Amino acid sequence: MKIAGFDIGGANTDLAVVEFDDQGNIINIRTDFEYFPMWLKNDELGEALLDLIGNDLDDLDAVGVCMTAELVDAYKTKKEGVIDIATKSEESFSVPVGFIGLNGILNFKKVTENPDEVAAANWIATAKIASKIENNCIMIDTGSTTTDIIPIKTGSECAKGRSDLERLKTGELVYSGTLRTNVAAIVDKVQLGDEFLRVSSELFAITADVHMILGNIKEEDYICSTPDGAGKSKEDCMRRIARVICGDMDILSQSDIEKISAYIYKEQVQRVAEALLEVSKRENLDKVVTTGLGMNIIGAKAAEVAELESIGMDELLSKEECVVAPAIGTALMMENFKE
Repeated sequence: MKIAGFDIGGANTDLAVVEFDDQGNIINIRTDFEYFPMWLKNDELGEALLDLIGNDLDDLDAVGVCMTAELVDAYKTKKEGVIDIATKSEESFSVPVGFIGLNGILNFKKVTENPDEVAAANWIATAKIASKIENNCIMIDTGSTTTDIIPIKTGSECAKGRSDLERLKTGELVYSGTLRTNVAAIVDKVQLGDEFLRVSSELFAITADVHMILGNIKEEDYICSTPDGAGKSKEDCMRRIARVICGDMDILSQSDIEKISAYIYKEQVQRVAEALLEVSKRENLDKVVTTGLGMNIIGAKAAEVAELESIGMDELLSKEECVVAPAIGTALMMENFKE
């Protein structure tokens, strides 16, 4: 049996094709992803899904979909987004297509009847994998845009929030990610020498610039667009960070910019750690499982700040697979799907 799992995000669409033997054991996983800004290209989603599947299309048995892209501003409402994404997904494949919901998998008809059930439910799929590592833990999944913080007890997620709005309130969703977060959303001041400078609120630089400068990511990891449309080298990133305090590389030294970046990074980790501690104290859980693109540079560091033990999901999956964990979880959940 071969099942494809898609995680359709606002900026990235991830794929996992999982093959099972007759006993239900996993014998192969193929992963892929594409930077696909849904706010610009949502009409091309069906083509993108088929391109990612490629040669696996002919022998697929089922397709699973989880999504967060319904929130992009190409849609007036999340309901509109969910139905559009589900429709394009359903129409792209001749095999059964299921959609990850807050309480299990829904077919297309049920999605159209209750679209809120599948909106931003990708964390449900990831929690299934985390529970295979630790029955009682907190999963931190840091992607390019957001960080999910999901409590798991006796092998099942027990999040207090269900929608994005509720999860922002409960500390289970932090809108801070490895690549796309505007640094002005993390800090209102940065330290330069012994002084603090207020930052501009323009979209001059993003967290990808910070992590490139500090060596936390490589240039090939910088898969999203740059704020100024320029390059992704360390020097390009330094120019963007300098603009955050209305400066440039004639005014600021490389050392200045590296220190500013380190300060922003510290504050980003601190914000995630604060939410992690909120969930940890509420649920009385003290072990963390990290995954996603930022599993080591943000998730593990936040656990360290919170003085909690952490383990990477790469104990179970490869590092490449960790980046697309919701897509893998989606494929796994689809194994027993019946339309």
